[in-house]
Amino acid sequence: MKLFASIDEFKSEKKSVLTLGTFDGVHIGHKKIIDRLIQSAADEQCESVVLTFFPHPRMVLQDAAEILLLNTIDERADLLEKSGLDSLIVHPFDKAFSRLTAEEFIRVILVDKLQIHKIIIGYDHRFGRNRTANIDDLVEFGNQYGFEVEQISAKELDDVSVSSTKIRRALQNGDVALATAYLGYDYPLTGTVVEGRKLGRTLGYPTANIRIPENYKLIPKDGVYVVKSTIDGRQIGGMMNIGINPTIEDANRSIEIYFIDFDADLYGRELQVSLLHRLRDEQKFESLDLLKQQLAEDELQSRAFLNSVL
Repeated sequence: MKLFASIDEFKSEKKSVLTLGTFDGVHIGHKKIIDRLIQSAADEQCESVVLTFFPHPRMVLQDAAEILLLNTIDERADLLEKSGLDSLIVHPFDKAFSRLTAEEFIRVILVDKLQIHKIIIGYDHRFGRNRTANIDDLVEFGNQYGFEVEQISAKELDDVSVSSTKIRRALQNGDVALATAYLGYDYPLTGTVVEGRKLGRTLGYPTANIRIPENYKLIPKDGVYVVKSTIDGRQIGGMMNIGINPTIEDANRSIEIYFIDFDADLYGRELQVSLLHRLRDEQKFESLDLLKQQLAEDELQSRAFLNSVL
């Protein structure tokens, strides 16, 4: 897959079959649309293109919007690459772009720059300055400028919307199994390993603390999870705590992973950790000895789960 950092960078010797949208989560509903895009492009001997935007338009146009996304932009790109897409354009969204009229967007962006042959889009899609143009306007522009418009049905769009809502709610409730079913893959957390309080070492459970710089990334419900990660080409299982470590009264929320049967210096490295299963809520223990006993039980359960899936 070719990745372009803006519409102006896009280059192709072929015309394009294109869809556009946020595609947050790149879940099973999105994949149906992307599969149709790829098949249509192959049938027409065109380039399959997804146009997405970053920052999310609501982050730019709604100052107080507290939006949480399922993917960082890098995670989204990785997932789209795995789909078999030819080209992904991640265009910087700003207020100037939002002020393009509908015809400017069609003529300058879709026709002149992206060489559009067909657009696959939702029946309720609105575009142009103040989102004044609709699917009927798009069809008229298609007739005027010589490209085809294929509409995504209401049911398919509803499936996409419902899936995204259910995934967010599931993760916020700690329901990893439901989130995985709708995503079609294990939910990832990607961050850099940083130094923590190193209390885990004194308990026999040294942890890698990961810091996720993107404040818009949705972090699942606090608790203890079974996870996996690929480190130096090896798939490593572990158990992860998300929370404030109430036993030691740590006020800062952290993400800490104990990798089972693994010992290496990971400071400064970027890790992607995938959530497999939720073990329990985070809880406060009366002593460090009781905490250590619970960690030993968590490890036994984690090993048993990992042995069944890895």
